[in-house]
Amino acid sequence: MLAPGQVARDARDLRWSALMAAAQEGDGAAYATLLAECLPLLRAICRARLRDATEAEDAVQDTLLTLHRVRHTYDPARPFRPWVAALAERRALDRARRRGRQVARETLLDDAAELGAEGEAEERLAARQLREAVGGLPASQRTALQLTKIEQLSLQEASARSGMSIGALKVATHRALHSLRRRLTGGAP
Repeated sequence: MLAPGQVARDARDLRWSALMAAAQEGDGAAYATLLAECLPLLRAICRARLRDATEAEDAVQDTLLTLHRVRHTYDPARPFRPWVAALAERRALDRARRRGRQVARETLLDDAAELGAEGEAEERLAARQLREAVGGLPASQRTALQLTKIEQLSLQEASARSGMSIGALKVATHRALHSLRRRLTGGAP
């Protein structure tokens, strides 16, 4: 026998799946109802991952935009809640990663400001070596590295901009990083 909470969750999941199926058929009212009903779930997921309320709200907005963009990929035969929860998890994690990189860059800038003339010369040399190493990469690897690591686009966005498949982007990025590591460490893996 199911607990009352489980019955309510199951009923909600069925309702959300039906609303999403209707939304895929063009029912705007069903889509608006679905978004309003699932918003508290999205907020809870993003707040649990990010802790910062502003970051969490931004992640919720990212999730809603992603949901709108990929709604055609939802399979109405499957439960909607886990699908939309996975979208929210991914957007929150993307935002957390970006935030971590931003903090790391700010720390690097602070550290760089403390370096003397000798440290600046070493940095310029390292930057020149990196530019040369990146310049020596095949064009597809340079493009993949630029879009995914430097511009920090999602794989979907990078794929759309480059015309490469997501799989090809992943492979090209991996090979670029491996090649750079080898070139910059003198052949060590």
